[in-house]
Amino acid sequence: MQAVTPLIRNVARTYMAREQAEGVGARVRRSIGTVGLRNLDPFLMLDEFRVSPPAGFSDHPHRGFETVTYMLSGAFEHEDFAGHRGKIGPGDLQWMTAGRGIVHAEVPIEQENSGLQLWVNLPAAHKMMEPRYQELLGKDLPRVQPVDGVDVTVIAGEAYGASAKVRTVTPICYFDIRIAAGSSTKVPVPGTFNAFAYVLEGEALFGGKATKGVRGEAIVFDAPTEDDAKKATEVPVVAGEKGVRFVVIGGEPINEPIVQHGPFVMNHPLEIRQAMEDYYSGSNGFERAVGFKSDISKRVSRH
Repeated sequence: MQAVTPLIRNVARTYMAREQAEGVGARVRRSIGTVGLRNLDPFLMLDEFRVSPPAGFSDHPHRGFETVTYMLSGAFEHEDFAGHRGKIGPGDLQWMTAGRGIVHAEVPIEQENSGLQLWVNLPAAHKMMEPRYQELLGKDLPRVQPVDGVDVTVIAGEAYGASAKVRTVTPICYFDIRIAAGSSTKVPVPGTFNAFAYVLEGEALFGGKATKGVRGEAIVFDAPTEDDAKKATEVPVVAGEKGVRFVVIGGEPINEPIVQHGPFVMNHPLEIRQAMEDYYSGSNGFERAVGFKSDISKRVSRH
């Protein structure tokens, strides 16, 4: 059988992340989830955070989506209304499915820390599922070197013969990629996925037309035509003169209405109203929110 040559994806647009206030005294650089880039189905938001004590994210609710926290440096502690408490450090992953409802806090432990938080929408059929956590240490995330000068951590999905351990409701790929100066690779992304890259360090040329992407920039890739959607696709990346570190994130579009009000993401305005009523009345998944105050939130204050 003749091998099928993957289709090459190009860059549809680039968007420089905007710094803004979030939580209590915290600052984040947001790309997806802004006026200029509202969402990229199934993704609702991507924040690059750098937070030092006493700033943090005190008790707050979620319903209808997932939060994915990937630590780059330092450490964060988290605690929720079900008594789940833990810590994630450099390279660690927390994949939290809020489902029908959760209330939690996220607080930095060390002075210098940074990471990424991605919000992934849930299909209507799963928005009221039971909450769950998946936590993986960095050492347990598959790591491969497909060619000299290229290092890939597979956070979700599969690439270069390695498969992630995390279970996702919607098919997702999420790769942390480092490319040394003078090296290049082609990043595999399923043809049906919406996908983008976010540059953490350095710069590189992305896609078939070699579009430049720099530190703090989101690079959104074009979507294949309907006829080509089921074919394999890949994104060529050539590192700049100082090398590059970036993430590539892709997912199967859900293609459902999105109605978001702060930490609640549903399909209809009436469902948002119901979520707010449930939270404030402590019902339909928020029973344990009544009177809940996490211990770690006591450490959070404005500078």
